[in-house]
Order: sequence, then structure tokens, then C-alpha cells
Amino acid sequence: MGSQSLLVLSAPTMVIPSKIAVSSLAPPRPGPLCFPRALTITDSVVFRVKSNSARNKLASSIRCALTPALKTTLDKVVTSHKVVLFMKGTKDFPQCGFSQTVVQILKSLNVPFESVNILENELLRQGLKEYSSWPTFPQLYIDGEFFGGCDITVEAYKSGELQEQVEKAMCS
Repeated sequence: MGSQSLLVLSAPTMVIPSKIAVSSLAPPRPGPLCFPRALTITDSVVFRVKSNSARNKLASSIRCALTPALKTTLDKVVTSHKVVLFMKGTKDFPQCGFSQTVVQILKSLNVPFESVNILENELLRQGLKEYSSWPTFPQLYIDGEFFGGCDITVEAYKSGELQEQVEKAMCS
């Protein structure tokens, strides 16, 4: 019969902020949002699979579900700032062209925004895909609501819709 192979999956480190400080009297802290290491998952999970196709199917079916704790954290992050960009890299050093494009658009509009580097945490990255029901990055949130990715942001910028949404958010 087919040979058996061993698949070892190590859980990536999961980070959940201990708290997000937001005061109605003080503006949010400048700079990118950080997800300090508060919870670490380091155990390995071992599965025995009989074929490459079974291994691939198993690996694709194992994904980080959006935990209640992560959902609560993401809710706090996106509602604590008027504009939040979940991106590859930071607003000062984007790590992909799509993220760079959205950063340039927001900067050209002089929009103050927070950025979260999703490359620093795989569980955050996977959880965000479920949270927004959007599979790619960057992901832009305006006034606590998912706005879109790069293509949607570019089109909204060209049509003037982005400027309207941002102005509305800044006034609320």
C-alpha cells in the first residue's frame, strides 16, 4: 500500500494584547499598533497521513479559527482608531506593493491612521481573514467598519468615495 509519512505542525505564536488603552480625553498613541506577547502556543501537533494528497488536504483544513478573544481584540483595535490598516509591513516600511499603494493613498489625503503588521503573527493574519471575510491584505477599516483591500481603496480614491468616507469618520 501507500507509504506513510509524518506531518508535524508547530503552532505559531499567538499574541493577544493585554489591553488597549483608549481614553476619550487623549488621542490614541502614535505609531503602529503592537500586539505584545501575552499568550504563547508552542506545542507541536503530530498527524500520521498516508499520502501527499491527504497531507495537503489536512494542512489546508487546519487553520486558525477566529477565537472569541481575538475577535474581541480586533473589535477594540478597529473601533479605537478612525482609520486602521492591517498590512504587510508598517506604514513607514511596507513589505508589499499593495500595502504600499494604500499607504501612499492615505498619506496623500493626510489621513492619520494606525497600521498593524500582519507579518508578525500568523494567527492574527488568519483570524483577520475570518473577521473581515476578506482573504487578502491589506485590509482597511474606517470608523470601525471594513472598507476593503487595495483595489477597492484605489477605486474609491479615484471616485472620491474614500475622501468622503474618511471625512465622515473624522467628524464622527
